[in-house]
Amino acid sequence: MSSSIEVPKICQDCRKSFIAKTTVTKFCSHKCASRNYKKRKREEKVEEVAPIVVQRIEYNQEQLKDKDFLSVEETCKLLGASRMTIYRQIKAGNIRAAKIGSRTIIKRTEIDKLFQI
Repeated sequence: MSSSIEVPKICQDCRKSFIAKTTVTKFCSHKCASRNYKKRKREEKVEEVAPIVVQRIEYNQEQLKDKDFLSVEETCKLLGASRMTIYRQIKAGNIRAAKIGSRTIIKRTEIDKLFQI
């Protein structure tokens, strides 16, 4: 049993108007339906990963609070500054640092001194 229903609708993907032959049609073409399906799947994957990324960031900051000596990268994360800013402060003498091989180490108390007036 076929019907000759013609329902004017707007495509949920491209926002163009079209005539649907059924009441449940959401997209004007197969291309729009596929594009929307891929978009939904991509968003599902991002939602799965987002809580894990937040946990890692919080975990790293908790680790930094307990350390006595920090690398330049860890200092950057702690202060929210760039590497070049940290190196500039070391060169200017505002932060004392030690070199172990090619690695630069900063004592945690040096960072705390920056914020004491």
